[in-house]
Amino acid sequence: MKNIKTLSEIEIDRIIEMAWEDRTPFDAILVQFNLKEQEVISLMRREMKPTSFKMWRARVQGRATKHQKKRAEDTQTFRCSRQKGISNNKISKR
Repeated sequence: MKNIKTLSEIEIDRIIEMAWEDRTPFDAILVQFNLKEQEVISLMRREMKPTSFKMWRARVQGRATKHQKKRAEDTQTFRCSRQKGISNNKISKR
């Protein structure tokens, strides 16, 4: 299990990118980086400007696509079919 303090800059950048994406649920971040939703929130609070963090929290809070249990049952992917492949994405390399 990786601690938030032991993450590399590349991993932190990828987590922030995934957290901003509307269609990427927190479960995908948990699978790839072993960070729970609350840990992602603390990482975002630590890494972002206060205004950016507030804007992100307002955007994410209650959004069904960010929570696997609230998503439509036919949605099984972590990313949109139109999203570019990302080389650092561990799931795409399976």
